Amino acid sequence: MRRRILTLTAALALLVTGCTAGEDDRDDGVVRLRFQSLAWQQESVEANRQLVKEWNAAHPDVQVDYVQGSWDSVHDQLLTSFEGGEAPDIIHDASDDLADFAYGGDLADLRPLLSERLRDDIPARSWETTTFGSDKGVYGVPFLQEPRVIIANRKIIESSGVRVPTPEKPWTWTEFRQITQDLTRSMGPGRYAVAWPLKEPVSVSLNLGLSAGGQLFHREADGRVTVRFTEADAVVPGTVHDQVTDRTAPRTTLGSGGSDTLPGFFAGKYAMVPLGFAYRQQIAQQAPKGFEWTVLPAPAGNAGLTQGVSPQTLSISEDSPYKKEAAAFLDFFLRPENMVRLARGDWMLPTGTAALADPSLHTARDGWATGAAVAEQLRPAPAQSVRGYPEWKDKVATPAFQEYYSGAIDGTELRRRLVADGNRVLARYQRK
Repeated sequence: MRRRILTLTAALALLVTGCTAGEDDRDDGVVRLRFQSLAWQQESVEANRQLVKEWNAAHPDVQVDYVQGSWDSVHDQLLTSFEGGEAPDIIHDASDDLADFAYGGDLADLRPLLSERLRDDIPARSWETTTFGSDKGVYGVPFLQEPRVIIANRKIIESSGVRVPTPEKPWTWTEFRQITQDLTRSMGPGRYAVAWPLKEPVSVSLNLGLSAGGQLFHREADGRVTVRFTEADAVVPGTVHDQVTDRTAPRTTLGSGGSDTLPGFFAGKYAMVPLGFAYRQQIAQQAPKGFEWTVLPAPAGNAGLTQGVSPQTLSISEDSPYKKEAAAFLDFFLRPENMVRLARGDWMLPTGTAALADPSLHTARDGWATGAAVAEQLRPAPAQSVRGYPEWKDKVATPAFQEYYSGAIDGTELRRRLVADGNRVLARYQRK
């Protein structure tokens, strides 16, 4: 997902602002809830604020204060707010960031709070992303999900004569490798079939790896999680590495974010860019006049189009004195029609079955139909319930994948770092 940079100073200032928003000592009998949202695109912010406004108009006795947060600083900001006893009542985050907070007792178990309608509307596979612990507590409501797709230059793809994949007949990873070789040769010097923006390589590698049967994290009989890097885990990283090596993908984009590749994509330097589904908004808004683009499914492996996903979530602070009121707000906020508004505002897909069936999410325009078709194959990201994952990702996996993709280390060293170094990190979080 795309994130804006917010300095630690700004994050701390945000925390102070957010914490004081609902603490004006008013004694008017009105319950005031603080809702920290991480929405950042204009359409998404407008959808969130409008829903809060509608709730407040209909519930004069339970008012919600909207607090703006940032994806880049949310983990550290929440750590600070939990430790200081000043956490928002309602917390917007992503499921792969919840484990440490859930195990740490910072988030409320939502099982006794959620309505039957909401529990039944969201599929079990999505609830798995926010379920933690031996007692299977639920610590967030997964409500928006983002598959990874391939955004392609329609003219280049169709004129090349290569087979255009569909969700029913996707490319295999082997076929994808061959097509990028053929396409690069036909495009001419200085142009590439695919550009991989891998500033944050871990989630891409792990989540797409599920299609090839990769899992990487394995839970043992005693509940402990260990890292094992198998041949299946190597399929996706090996494909990217080989594309960079044989120059069907440029080395220069490996340290880039998705937005950084768009100028080259619009200029015809790259025929395809694997991106999160929400990037379609930027492309629709920024593409030059006459530029034609299309959305293709990511390649399939032994497990088909399966890929991991870490849905956006809404949680309730364990310290909130108004858990029932907060849960009632979530039930309103995530009604099917409202979930559709949130999904369209973020250019993502809803997890709710009723919302996902909305006809507006199945149109060919802007690739909505392709994303909706892939949604059935989304599964919890491999690291979903792994304690210590943020540290493993930042200190071990990110530098290891970056060096592997750039050619600085080989596959053997990648495996050693992920497994040996990675298990040492995870072991510290699993001591009894």
